[in-house]
Amino acid sequence: MSSSVPPVPGTGVKKHVPFVPEHMEMKEFTLRAVLLGLLMTIVLGAANAYLGLRAGITIAATYPAAVIAMAAMRAWKGSLLEENIARTAGSIGESVAAGAIFTLPAFLLAKAWPSFRPADAYWKSTALIMVGSILGVLFISLVRRAMVEDPELPFPESLAASEIHKAGQRGAQAAKYLFWNIGIGGMVYMLGRFGLFAADTDLHVGVGSLGRSQVRLGNTGSTHVVATGGTSVFAAPSVSPAYLGVGYIIGVKLASLQFAGSVLAWGLMVPLMIYFLGPQLKAYLPADTPDNWANMADAVWRYIVRPIAVGGMLVGAAYTLFKMRASLTAGIGKAFADLRQTSAEQAKLARTERYMSSKIVFGLIAGTFVLMCLLYIKLSGLFWPAILAAIVMILVGFFFATVSGNLVGFIGSSNNPISGLTLSTLLIAALLMVALGVSGTSGVAAVLAVATVVCVSSAVAGELLQDFKVGYILGGTPQKIQAAELIAVVVASLVMYFPLMLLHEGSIRAGGVGFGGPELPAPQAGLMATLAMGIVGHDMAWPLVVVGIFFGIALIMMQVKSPMLVAVGMYLPFGTTFAIFVGGVIRSIADWVADRRGYNAAQKTRVDNAGVLVASGLIAGEALLGLVWAGLQFVPSWGAPNHPPQIFSNPSYLVGGMIVLAGLAALMIFVPNSAAGDPNEPAPPTAMM
Repeated sequence: MSSSVPPVPGTGVKKHVPFVPEHMEMKEFTLRAVLLGLLMTIVLGAANAYLGLRAGITIAATYPAAVIAMAAMRAWKGSLLEENIARTAGSIGESVAAGAIFTLPAFLLAKAWPSFRPADAYWKSTALIMVGSILGVLFISLVRRAMVEDPELPFPESLAASEIHKAGQRGAQAAKYLFWNIGIGGMVYMLGRFGLFAADTDLHVGVGSLGRSQVRLGNTGSTHVVATGGTSVFAAPSVSPAYLGVGYIIGVKLASLQFAGSVLAWGLMVPLMIYFLGPQLKAYLPADTPDNWANMADAVWRYIVRPIAVGGMLVGAAYTLFKMRASLTAGIGKAFADLRQTSAEQAKLARTERYMSSKIVFGLIAGTFVLMCLLYIKLSGLFWPAILAAIVMILVGFFFATVSGNLVGFIGSSNNPISGLTLSTLLIAALLMVALGVSGTSGVAAVLAVATVVCVSSAVAGELLQDFKVGYILGGTPQKIQAAELIAVVVASLVMYFPLMLLHEGSIRAGGVGFGGPELPAPQAGLMATLAMGIVGHDMAWPLVVVGIFFGIALIMMQVKSPMLVAVGMYLPFGTTFAIFVGGVIRSIADWVADRRGYNAAQKTRVDNAGVLVASGLIAGEALLGLVWAGLQFVPSWGAPNHPPQIFSNPSYLVGGMIVLAGLAALMIFVPNSAAGDPNEPAPPTAMM
């Protein structure tokens, strides 16, 4: 990832050498860096809150924050480490926004809160988000060292973000691969939005023949016959520079694991359900059309397959922690050992080894736990159930914060299944309330409060670990990164309620219904509310979750490398994982081309580095323009007829989309290979694991 030196004598282990040497002192935690980061965290967080409520997705803010920080600091003649602090503080707003939009609307949808006006919701929302955010920073700080230094975790987005920063220090040769592709990624995204091509399409597939297909449950002549048949759907890979870039960085092996989950979901489970339930499902269709069948297939996936995936995630999460037990134990042990470290000993550590004191971390966790108990008592009106819920939150919160960090290490924060982890938390909290005999609005409020804190904590923990890894590569000071994150999450927590409130109240004043309506569907929050009310009200499809648990156990028995990734693939849209898989295949083709050309190790390293920059640029370009597009949605005239103007009224995927996809593939294969250089030049520091 960064440069390395020969093995340390007697160990055989290469010593990590950061981009900025540990003995070098430069400006880092400055007022201008922190203020720039806080401004970015508010703006990027608000834009992602809008996207999340509208589409159920958020766009990673790491790359836009890195590019903005680099541009601003270069204009101000700032340092690389100031850029890193600004990006660190600026990107965390997206994670706080994700936690907020996945859970806060659920309180209103479940009628646990009377309204979302400031008097009814501001302090509750802010308190829940702030507690979760601070705990996310503190939890991951306990295990940061073990996870950041784990060679099994590729950290694709951390790697990409660090390359953005380093490109600005290396001059035009490296920067051109990044910035030209930022432009290309953004241009492709906007052309898709303006209708030059279709970025997505669905392929309708008949599963049997409705009215003619049947399954005989017995020998020939048996009258035990079940009518079957229906229509399912497959999504083609999304024409997304960002998804292709992520797949290129993580490689085909990890991309295949994730895609395998989607293949199981849409190639096995959904068609099987449609085949056997088709005759019954037809009664719920407005008309027997492919589009209506596609909506029904989506409903089968969302409400039948996804709960199975949640069961798989539960097992995958437990198995992930089991495999990480040695490194986690070592990390926590180191944190407890640091409690005995004196100030003088702390001062002797290298700059890149200075963390926030473990005494402060544990003290803040204890203080936050007390505040959380008081908050849960206030929200639910219960005492002992609220105390027990707070205890469960601390344990489950740490559990999922570490799992979130591990997933970010594999697939990046963009693909971190925070809503899936939150659903798992919600199930645990809801079962606890049911076991205690708690029901009604107070029980729902307690369940959602636990889920909110864990959701925000997991999102922040994953993003912070990603930031720690960037700092590890660049040579940042961990203590200062922690301080910047704590300041940023507090500020983000104080303001994140307002974009949600404005969107909700604005929708109502325009004649809509706010959260849960066509303008602001808030799909994750709707699912959270449904599950909380369903479980506490004893109306939950537990067999599906149990099936998922056994499915996860079967994956472990088959020695699947990451059952969690497979379950995540089941949970994510097929077009998304398909596109990421295609990105991994493109990476393999690029490697094959390098082999065919007979490049030596030094040349392959240069190809790898250029590939990371190309992929990073494509990701950053789509992310930047995606946020610009989100900002344009606030312009009233933008939604008027023919606004935005469409190049084609019916853009094509098979012609336009496939041509663009092929062009992006050619770009990601041949541009990196053109950077091989002279075979006699020494190898640069490698950017790929």
